[in-house]
Amino acid sequence: MDMIGFFSDEPATQDVPFSILKPFYPSRGNFIAIIGKFGQGDVVRGVKRAMRRASPLPVYSMNGAAFLEGVDWSDHLNYWNAGYPAVLITDTSFYRNKLYHSAGDTVDRLDFERMAAVVQGVHAAVLAFAEPTE
Repeated sequence: MDMIGFFSDEPATQDVPFSILKPFYPSRGNFIAIIGKFGQGDVVRGVKRAMRRASPLPVYSMNGAAFLEGVDWSDHLNYWNAGYPAVLITDTSFYRNKLYHSAGDTVDRLDFERMAAVVQGVHAAVLAFAEPTE
């Protein structure tokens, strides 16, 4: 998880790294994103499905090449480098929070209710992946 607490229901508060992605993602920054690399579609879909079942929070996903801007910008990269499947769960950081990593990026701007919904979703995903498969 990286940046899971900034949400906005206002229009035009969500940017994307490439304009070609605009038709596929909302313009309101009111969702959580699951990011994986190519070849991990099953993992990304599994996390997304579990998170959607566990909370009312909208969940979107993307699989992309590791070299695409933002796809590998967190701790999950180290797992990929070690050969483990991993995903990034994020509010999309600076693509949404224009004060990200600045003096204005203060705790009062966090949405703790939606953060809790993210944690509920992650908990559900962990349980789903922990269940034995036949």
